[in-house]
Amino acid sequence: MGYKSIYRDVMRGYETSRREAEAVLEERRAAIYHSFPQVAKIDQKLSEIGLSLAKLALAKDELAIQEARAKSEALKQEKAALLAKGGVPKDYFTAVYNCMACSDTGHKPSEPGHLPERCNCLRQKLVDAYYSLSNIRGILDEENFDTFDTRWFSPTIVESEGISPLTNMKAIYRVATDFVQDFKTKFDNLLLYGRTGLGKTFVCHCIAKDLLDAGHTVLYLTAPRLFKIIEDYRFNRDALTEPDEMLEAVSDVDLLILDDLGAEFVTVVTSSALFDIINQRILTKKPMIISSNLSPHELENHYSERIVSRLSGYYRMIKFFGEDIRTKRMYGGRQ
Repeated sequence: MGYKSIYRDVMRGYETSRREAEAVLEERRAAIYHSFPQVAKIDQKLSEIGLSLAKLALAKDELAIQEARAKSEALKQEKAALLAKGGVPKDYFTAVYNCMACSDTGHKPSEPGHLPERCNCLRQKLVDAYYSLSNIRGILDEENFDTFDTRWFSPTIVESEGISPLTNMKAIYRVATDFVQDFKTKFDNLLLYGRTGLGKTFVCHCIAKDLLDAGHTVLYLTAPRLFKIIEDYRFNRDALTEPDEMLEAVSDVDLLILDDLGAEFVTVVTSSALFDIINQRILTKKPMIISSNLSPHELENHYSERIVSRLSGYYRMIKFFGEDIRTKRMYGGRQ
């Protein structure tokens, strides 16, 4: 399954769930009508009032509309009283759905003239599908705060830094755990930078897993993959039959993690897209974590001044230094 077919596949799943729920609902309604004939008569009257309200709205007869609504409310109360007296649960006609908020449509009910808002369940299903596509779920089972082991880092002070890699990593651990703990109440962005193999991606995975487990939507993408998606959309948008859900998720998810910034081929398109993503998430106060092998000074040479300005103004710079942990693990060099 490619990312361009994810939305279609997820919505097909909703359609299947909805059909199954509606079949159960029809069975329950038939059973209620059999046991409570008066409820069937009330539902018929409510249906007639619903049709009359549409006509009255066109005629702009406000008095008649108010009377019809009052009559409808009285019938609903009568129906509720009959069902309660018969011992029928209040959620008997709604508990058939997997998601009560959207009734398995993927979208919350909206006012006339307003676009429907995506339900949280749809947002999470899309993100879960992206994770399945990138196979990162399995990685999160291995790379998380429970497996965070500072013994791989040297206790020897690095003269240029004034502290040891071990002390630095313990401080980074506190930053990462505080980021998760304060996620609901504090708008924060992180830029993790340093040479390859020092644990930047591992820390991203730790944060991602804890927030996903807490019910937040998190999207993890490498910079080369994100910008490939952006370029595909830019040059092939006329051929797309579905909205580009990945790009919408980049803006909508609770946390966006952009890994390995600087590994992509920088063009005018990618630079402009990066600014738009960073700026939009700042404006909407949606946190973002960026990791890069480039230092802040090197980022200035790769990207525009306005991008660097946003990073320096809204991101905490977290430096990783020390020996390559991947190499140490390979040869068993734990401290």
